[in-house]
Amino acid sequence: MNDFDDLENSSKEQLIEQVESLREEIDSLREEKSKAKSNLMWKVRKLEKDKVLIENEKIRLERETKSLRSEVDRFRSPPLVLATITEVLDDNRMTVKSSTGPSFLVNYSKFLDEKLLVPGSRVALNQQTFGIVEVLPSEKDANVSGMEIETKPDITYEQIGGLEEQIIEVKETVELPLTEPELFEKVGIEPPKGILLYGPPGTGKTLLAKAVATETNATFIKVVASEFVKKYIGEGARLVREVFELAKEKAPAIIFIDELDAVAAKRLKSSTSGDREVQRTLMQLLAELDGFESRGDIGIIGATNRPDILDPALLRPGRFDRFIEVPLPNEEGRKQILKIHTKNMSLDEGADIDLLSNLTDGLSGADLKAVCTEAGMFAIREKRDKITVDDFMDAIDKVMSKTKEEEIFNSEAGVMFG
Repeated sequence: MNDFDDLENSSKEQLIEQVESLREEIDSLREEKSKAKSNLMWKVRKLEKDKVLIENEKIRLERETKSLRSEVDRFRSPPLVLATITEVLDDNRMTVKSSTGPSFLVNYSKFLDEKLLVPGSRVALNQQTFGIVEVLPSEKDANVSGMEIETKPDITYEQIGGLEEQIIEVKETVELPLTEPELFEKVGIEPPKGILLYGPPGTGKTLLAKAVATETNATFIKVVASEFVKKYIGEGARLVREVFELAKEKAPAIIFIDELDAVAAKRLKSSTSGDREVQRTLMQLLAELDGFESRGDIGIIGATNRPDILDPALLRPGRFDRFIEVPLPNEEGRKQILKIHTKNMSLDEGADIDLLSNLTDGLSGADLKAVCTEAGMFAIREKRDKITVDDFMDAIDKVMSKTKEEEIFNSEAGVMFG
């Protein structure tokens, strides 16, 4: 009986062990199943993200393919012919002169803006039908585009010293016609079309022109007249024409022509081909001046150091008909200029502006600015944070000696070249 009980107990224990083993196996399978499920879900999410990325890439490639196809089609299309409109006729027709030489009577698309189709406009022609298919932007010479153009100059009248009378004249002759043209209409007179500033270098002619542009919110276009003197026949005249066209585009604008004597000297009977080219440029300048409205939104200011050699044709009424002298500053003027340039400088108590203005007789406004800069450099060189009167004295000596050297060089050059 005992053997039977022992056997029965042993079977029960084995059975319990098997049950426990099965439970552990089930738990293990459940854990593996959970891990497998999590892993599977992670793979599904990754595949979904990959699917979105692939779809986006597909869309990008389709767009790029479409763009490349249109580019290929554009290259396969026949080239267009450049031309310039010479005359506008009725019934959507006009005459053009092609870049290859011949002139054509052509039609233009009704989808083009007729306001742009004017004589002188650049257009593109279909090579087969010679119909106008596109209006091109106006061609500007790189020399014109590269000239000094400031939409908002930062020079004001307060920054110009010693030129009170000149400022009043410039306001009357340039500023008023631009800002209040109705005043001239009421009185019944024509304002000056162009003004000529003349005087030694560095006296403030360019500053005056920039200040006018600032006060009138006009674009400032500075042209050095010597840039008009070009190698090829007709090129200078074309540049003059394009400068005035640029001013019309940027209006209101101030055209400032510096060194005017480079293209506007008195004409001589005997001349070389170079002289004749300069004369052609002058004739174009005169034509542009004659074609301008004096009460328009463009002011013209010329500047020269040599008014005595200018061609009289340039100075008659209706062209440059107002002359404003910009001389070297007197003692009071030099004092004002020095105060402007030393306003933000750290001066020693002994630096007397009245004394400095008395010692700088014969210096221009640009020279006085150079004196202030040099004085500051002398102080910096000695690691000081204050500028002394000795610094100014040394600066005055340096600038004056340089000015004398330039005068000697210019006089010797005048003797050499007659």
